[in-house]
Parts: sequence; C-alpha cells; structure tokens
Amino acid sequence: MTDSPAVQSFVILGVTGSGRPFRPSDWADRLCGVMAGFRPPGSVADARLAWSPYVMPGFHEGIRCVVVDARLHGIEPMAYDFLRRFAADNELRVVETA
Repeated sequence: MTDSPAVQSFVILGVTGSGRPFRPSDWADRLCGVMAGFRPPGSVADARLAWSPYVMPGFHEGIRCVVVDARLHGIEPMAYDFLRRFAADNELRVVETA
C-alpha cells in the first residue's frame, strides 16, 4: 500500500522536468477556468468568470503557474487529486508551499 502525499498547498509551474515551457501558453488560465466553480460553501459566483479562491493563475519566479490552495481538498478531494495528477501526467514541476 502506498502512502498518499500530505494534503498541502502547491504551485504547478508551466515548465516540464526537462526545462521546456508547457504549451499552450494559456494553459494556466484554461486549467483555472475548469476549476472556477470550486468555491467556499455559501459563496456566490459572479456572473462573469471569476477564479476559484483555491485555484488561481499567476507567476512564480517569472514562470507561469497555477497556485493550488490545500483547502480545495476539504471541499472537493477529487478536484485536488485531479490537479496533482495533471501536473504528474504532464511532467510539470511542482513546488510545495506552506
């Protein structure tokens, strides 16, 4: 039986393990758009597209990234696991955060 990694916040960097940029260039916005519906219980989404407070695009040390808050696991573990698998399947670098 394998131990699953501890649930914690992390950053998916838009660069592969071999150092190549991940494509397409708007991958972070697309991924965050898919995750936009995951919100704190009781919150109401605006009619316009708004990022989830748990999955947001950004930059980390000048590299396009997606920042994933560990609280996502508390409301939807499958979405959190999907993001972990997305990074692994695409061989993207991941930085664990506090």
